[in-house]
Amino acid sequence: MNDTIAAISTAQGVGAISIIRVSGDEAIEIVSKIFTNKNFKDASSHTIHYGYIEYNGEKIDEVLVSKMLSPKTFTMEDVVEINAHGGINTTNKILEILLSLGCRLAEPGEFTKRALLNGRIDYTQAEGVMDLINSKTDVARKIAINQINGKASSMIRKLRDELGLILANIEVNLNYPEYEDIEDITVEKIKKSMSDIKSKISKIISESKTGEILKEGIKTVIVGRPNVGKSSLLNNLVGEEKAIVTSVQGTTRDSVEASLLIDNIILNLIDTAGIRDTDDVVDKIGVSKSLKLIDEADLVLLVLNNNEILTKEDNEIIDSLKGKKYITIINKCDLPKKINDDDLLNKVYISATENVNIDGVKKKIKELFNLEQIETEDLTYLTSARSISLLNKLNDEFK
Repeated sequence: MNDTIAAISTAQGVGAISIIRVSGDEAIEIVSKIFTNKNFKDASSHTIHYGYIEYNGEKIDEVLVSKMLSPKTFTMEDVVEINAHGGINTTNKILEILLSLGCRLAEPGEFTKRALLNGRIDYTQAEGVMDLINSKTDVARKIAINQINGKASSMIRKLRDELGLILANIEVNLNYPEYEDIEDITVEKIKKSMSDIKSKISKIISESKTGEILKEGIKTVIVGRPNVGKSSLLNNLVGEEKAIVTSVQGTTRDSVEASLLIDNIILNLIDTAGIRDTDDVVDKIGVSKSLKLIDEADLVLLVLNNNEILTKEDNEIIDSLKGKKYITIINKCDLPKKINDDDLLNKVYISATENVNIDGVKKKIKELFNLEQIETEDLTYLTSARSISLLNKLNDEFK
């Protein structure tokens, strides 16, 4: 990390401004070679300066340049940010000049990596930076902010401190038994303390599922036999023609994806190929993919026909949903009822073609995932697979 890195920090494209960020020991020196403001090099930290980027006697752009000295920067290194006009050519030209003067092009995420390695942030906070960039909802943004500002890290540090205190007390009891002012540690006390910590770890792990839903959304798969109305349901839920709808059996031969928001939670919808016995090679691939998606889903929307009795394929799909969260959507409720639905769970009656009771499906999803009960005040969750995996390993050690 002894070299000085540079990169365009704003999105590529035409805009009002773009920012080229430089970080490293030579950041001030390199930028000073092409910045016309002669006061810049000796100026105080955290100041902004007006001037031009000039190279080989040619003015490249009129800019504002921010100067920030270590260690009070994101990377804890000297940082310079050049605020240029947002043209693609101009921005790339300034970056090209910086690279020719000794900067190295930063790798994706390298500024955050340097902040991590220099002790400015920890792993959880670094993951929070990426989550904030990728956040799709206001709730996901709040979770990411809580990771960046250290709330999630503080939660884990408290657990670590509790474990450290137990170990310290055991150490003192073993090595300094003559001290009368220390707490006597017994096996029962240790068991009680460890049990309390295990409960806290288990709570964090269980809540991480809620955090994952808030951050990534609910992976929802729509399944059923051909021509039961799966594609029509998808189109009605998202409010646009995402999937082709015809009376021809097997119109949907591959999955179709779409998203919508329910109470600020993303519903990632996947309309699948109709599940049926078939000799068609392409249809078989589609059916196989549908069954695989069921296993991977957080929620399954099973679509059945109100005016047909349950078929062998229907019952096989129902059997495959044991242990899964699913909603039974009985479509074509405007037609005479023939289905025997006494034993079916989480039923919602709709007419996809007539757009009847689509809101009932959304209401059932909210009930099934307790979306109205999810805590949205203190959004301190662990959402990265790395963090959750480490906690699961620790939890296993208590068994």
